[in-house]
Amino acid sequence: MNNFTFYSPTEFVFGKDTEKKTGELVKKYHGTKTLIVYGGGSVIRSGLLQRVKAMLDEAGIAYVELGGIQPNPTDPKVYEGIELGRREQVDFLLPIGGGSVIDTAKAIAAGIPYEGDFWDFYIGHAVPQKALRLGVVLTIPAAGSEGSGNSVITKLDGLKKLSLRTPELLRPAFAVMNPELTYTLPAWQTACGITDMMAHIMERYFTNTEDTEVPDRMCEGTLKAIIHEATRVMKEPSGYGARANLMWAGMVAHNGTCGVGCEEDWSSHFLEHEISALYNVSHGAGLAVIFPAWLTYMADHHAKKVAQYAARVWDVPERDDLKAMSLEGIGRLKDFLHSIGMPVTFKELGIPNPDIDLLVKKFHENKGERVGNYFPLDSKASREIYEIANQ
Repeated sequence: MNNFTFYSPTEFVFGKDTEKKTGELVKKYHGTKTLIVYGGGSVIRSGLLQRVKAMLDEAGIAYVELGGIQPNPTDPKVYEGIELGRREQVDFLLPIGGGSVIDTAKAIAAGIPYEGDFWDFYIGHAVPQKALRLGVVLTIPAAGSEGSGNSVITKLDGLKKLSLRTPELLRPAFAVMNPELTYTLPAWQTACGITDMMAHIMERYFTNTEDTEVPDRMCEGTLKAIIHEATRVMKEPSGYGARANLMWAGMVAHNGTCGVGCEEDWSSHFLEHEISALYNVSHGAGLAVIFPAWLTYMADHHAKKVAQYAARVWDVPERDDLKAMSLEGIGRLKDFLHSIGMPVTFKELGIPNPDIDLLVKKFHENKGERVGNYFPLDSKASREIYEIANQ
């Protein structure tokens, strides 16, 4: 294992009716006027937004609202939130929703005290030095943004989808996690979330770092738990046990626990970012297409860890032919993804004729000539992976 510093100060308040504690939690973390950030109408229709506002009123916390955050969040809402937050002199951010809402709130939290353009942080022209605190009421287990310091935003000018990683500043002070709030999620959204959290684990699992038995076993065990609970939740969407396990797994997948001491990869996420930026598909569905394609490429070029993944996660019998082991595991992954309603090819994703030239061009423009760590991808490799996904 490599040297590491792991700092994860988020207070997780997990279980039934925990949204009722939101007001006291904002007050505990010294919020006096908060900007509530949310997406479409589901938090309104379900009554969750009103319940949270009632808790803020009870705690004496003033608030203003920013709604309408869309999946694959874009920069206009961030600019709108920064302007609103400054005008209203808010000192706390409260996203109610999933990863898109939380990521937008993080960008706003970093942008309000910054004199320049918040996008400077995402393109590496500046590093955030301070940010407003935020707390989360989670409604969609997927991105794990409730436990991480990461944020992903798409800039509409040029369709650049980029990430910011600032764990010291942007990890939420608290995360309210009530699995009951996920009962009404559509099957598609549930499956996208499951795929996203699995991909977050796999980006950490596929590493060349030696002596990673503990993180490896944490990754493998969490993946097997997700696979088991995914089957349950698809049959019984209102089953509390499966929903609870998936909600916690989504957090564990992305707060850094599974990757301590490891050099992580992330090339599959970056390959997918170009797809969802260009075609506005669900991030989890895009990952369902890209990760098997990436693994298939690796079966030919760097099969050692892929074969281990096949054996330990998908129960593929071990043998000397690592490529054959890898391909059998990839086949089982694809079967699982199909079983929960996910696509595994561009065509199944609704993109019968992807512009692979443009995807490759933008991928390397945004991420460099060689991308990833497990097996760094040049333009020839990234093209081949996109083409595998197009078969």
